Amino acid sequence: MPDYLIKDINLAPEGRLKIDWVSKHMPVLNSIKKEFEKEKPFKGIKIAVSIHLEAKTAYLAEVLAAGGADVSISGSNPLSTQDDVAAALAKAGIKVYSWYNATPEEYKDHLLHVLENNPDIVIDDGGDLVHLLHSERQDLAGNVKGGCEETTTGVLRLRALEKEGGLKFPMIAVNDAMCKYLFDNRYGTGESVWTGIMRTTNLIVAGKTVVVMGYGWCGKGIAMRAKGLGAKVVVTEVDPVKAIEAHMDGFAVMHSLEAAKRGDIFITVTGCKDVLVEEHYKLMKDGAIMCNAGHFDVEVNKPDLYRLASDVRTVRKDIEEFTMPDGRKLYLLAEGRLVNLAAGDGHPAEIMDMSFALQALSAKYVLENAGKLERRVYNVPGHIDGRVANIKLQSMGIDIDKLTPEQEKYINSWNHAE
Repeated sequence: MPDYLIKDINLAPEGRLKIDWVSKHMPVLNSIKKEFEKEKPFKGIKIAVSIHLEAKTAYLAEVLAAGGADVSISGSNPLSTQDDVAAALAKAGIKVYSWYNATPEEYKDHLLHVLENNPDIVIDDGGDLVHLLHSERQDLAGNVKGGCEETTTGVLRLRALEKEGGLKFPMIAVNDAMCKYLFDNRYGTGESVWTGIMRTTNLIVAGKTVVVMGYGWCGKGIAMRAKGLGAKVVVTEVDPVKAIEAHMDGFAVMHSLEAAKRGDIFITVTGCKDVLVEEHYKLMKDGAIMCNAGHFDVEVNKPDLYRLASDVRTVRKDIEEFTMPDGRKLYLLAEGRLVNLAAGDGHPAEIMDMSFALQALSAKYVLENAGKLERRVYNVPGHIDGRVANIKLQSMGIDIDKLTPEQEKYINSWNHAE
């Protein structure tokens, strides 16, 4: 089996510059890398990784390799792989199977190549590796000691699998760690989605009506940044609690069919399918722009768009124009895939520093507790969350208070009369 399947190994120098740049802005991972280099916690261990293959992910792979791991890696989305970064990893001796704009068949083949390394630990983003280990490659699942999941969609899939009693190994829900969802999902997604939209369209956001479809942590971040850019923000939701929260955060909340009439820019961010469908397209204004910030390209229903359109053409890189029978033109960014990665560089390095530090330390935790963990989905242990936060604070030169012994006793006591 080849050690890599990539577009062009000659792109490696450009990719190395990208990896070196982000590494200078990832102090938490740098600290962990130094520790891993000394301790070699993954010596003799094979780790399979499927995460959006760009510079920050590449640096995570190198940190794991510094800890002694035999790393094999693929992308987790056909449009998010950066070919120069993949080449740089291959040049560094890491097994990498991925290229930009892979067909569905090629994408699946890349994932299967990663699994052929017979991993002890899997690090997934969206659950594709885990899915294959529970379907076509069940023969490899017995060697897996456990793994970690990066994103909301993947955690949902894992919990559904656990509920059915079918999960074959323990998984850590890295997405649900406080140092992940409070920062990565909110600030990372909030910023990178708008970076992707603005650089793809070259249009102003101020004064436009932005419809954020889904008000989870990612939706909160997107809405917050839209407001900061001067947009009028509308939120649509199916969860009544989140709908009230959006209302109290100062956003207009309404049914999606009503929002369809008003929006200039629509961003789906739910983790579910068919968020925008034919009913919405028939109500949208001429010039409406749609994009997706959820993991899979099923939130904006593309078959409905193609069926309704009298003409489809690409008018700018990553922008498809759909002409409706009545002459209205609707626009879809990045084929309805993750707009921040398919049409951008993903989250800022400082944000992914914390998320990938959680991945690295959670993978170590899985290994240290192999055989003790049940076949279910676990939260990231609190001490790992706290350690990542503390390293981050130190890197920012921030000092915070600590509880005194008396305060510790008080806060952990039920009898405050003592």
